Amino acid sequence: MKFKLALAQIDPVLGNLTRNINKHITFAERAKEAGADLVMFPELSLTGYSIKDMNWELAVNLSRDVQVLQPLLDLSKSISILAGAVEESSSFAIYNSAFLFEDGAVRSVHRKTYPPTYGMFEEIRYFNSGDSVRAFDSKHGRFGVLICEDLWHISLPYILANDGANIILTLVASPTRVGGNERELQTARVNFENHKSYARLLTTYLAFCNRTGFEDGINFWGGSSLVGPDGEVEVSAKLFDEDLIIGTVDDAEVRRARRFSRHFLDERTELVAAELSRIHSKSS
Repeated sequence: MKFKLALAQIDPVLGNLTRNINKHITFAERAKEAGADLVMFPELSLTGYSIKDMNWELAVNLSRDVQVLQPLLDLSKSISILAGAVEESSSFAIYNSAFLFEDGAVRSVHRKTYPPTYGMFEEIRYFNSGDSVRAFDSKHGRFGVLICEDLWHISLPYILANDGANIILTLVASPTRVGGNERELQTARVNFENHKSYARLLTTYLAFCNRTGFEDGINFWGGSSLVGPDGEVEVSAKLFDEDLIIGTVDDAEVRRARRFSRHFLDERTELVAAELSRIHSKSS
């Protein structure tokens, strides 16, 4: 299967769901006109990142509030849309989630598994942790979805690739950490190294959609990219500015990478499961 993926690197408006939906519509329409089949947005793209105690009022409960998302549902009949949102579950827990809108419905939901609580991050104060990481089938192929900090835990992309995901779509809100003597953006360099390593070792595509703009004293650096299963960057976005980039995802390239190097095909997941079970039993 082959499709065109658009990465919409946007600067959301903090706490304004209506304005952010309108921005999503604008960028999704641009992506559709450029021939994209799927457009993805950054982490918490529908709300802004630093929402803190606004989490309750911005949360969408899919069993009750789906009409709020109707413009995106309608547009998803002609282009699939992956966006970040605050979700309220049926038990009223609050999650940092990613919604895939496809063919007029919410096709899949991923809840951020590792809300960070170190350095400047305090997400665990405002969000519950997701407890499931699974690949799923869309009309464009088999996907895995992660959110920001999830990608820093090597187990999650490993699980998704072994669950059949040929692309790992990661929604991100990554802030800058620039020192006075730095000649390059160290945060970008470290992230890019990780993405290329994951893609090459798992022989899968990796899409990284980061936001941009200033918010509550934080500067987000953008630099969204699509890395191919050979570990090479296919397309990349500007630093610090809104941007829309489009790349091609082709299962034939995954096949080619795995024929060239069998390391992923030879992976012994039963050995990994057994050894992790042994380690867990010994430590508990």
